[in-house]
Amino acid sequence: MSIETPHHVVRADGIRLAARHSPGHGPTIVFLPGLRSDMTGDKARALVSFAEAQGQAMLRLDYSGHGESSGRFDEGSVAVWRDDAIAIINALAPGPVILVGSSMGGWIALMVAMALSGENRVRGLVGIASAPDFTRKLVARLPPIALEALKRDGRVVLPAEPDPLVLTSRAVADGEACSLLDRPIELRCPVRLLHGQRDDVVSWRTALEIAKLVTAEDCLVTLVKDGDHRLSRPRDLTLLQATLQPLLD
Repeated sequence: MSIETPHHVVRADGIRLAARHSPGHGPTIVFLPGLRSDMTGDKARALVSFAEAQGQAMLRLDYSGHGESSGRFDEGSVAVWRDDAIAIINALAPGPVILVGSSMGGWIALMVAMALSGENRVRGLVGIASAPDFTRKLVARLPPIALEALKRDGRVVLPAEPDPLVLTSRAVADGEACSLLDRPIELRCPVRLLHGQRDDVVSWRTALEIAKLVTAEDCLVTLVKDGDHRLSRPRDLTLLQATLQPLLD
């Protein structure tokens, strides 16, 4: 039986950010989901089971406009969701943490680690199909008619699964301001990057690019030859746990 407790952290503007926390010894494992994903996915639930079996503290969360949190998705951006994550972590896991981020959550994990680096709280980072700077790459692939709509209306609706994706000019501007892949990524904690070579959303070469830019010497990349973007198969989840265990030890 799970020992998780639901929580809400209220932003200054009244937005309620949902999270679930399992008590245990530190460092706290913090799971950061991807774009339009939430804290109920396969990887998050597998980490909860893993943490609780070892008596490890665990925190999973939803950004504003995602999952159980309030707010509108189209009013968010990677900068907004980074700040949501930091607010929840500071409120519910004020001690040492290990960040685990999936896809966009990998980008957010890198930014959160940099923001908390001065406090020496981040004891490790695991990125799963990390997608830093994905807004820049998304805009580069837009057809001229979509670029014109974005400039004219401040938003454009893009075909996507399972639902169309609303891209706003704010999300683009914030994504550009938060870009990481054009300079060193200043981190001191151990970094582990997992990426499937059959990922058709984010190239596995992104993991190598991140590893090249991270200033931490303890940085390992694991490529899963037959892995897709989600890396949520049972053997992928086993790999995630095996990657995480030494950082906890």
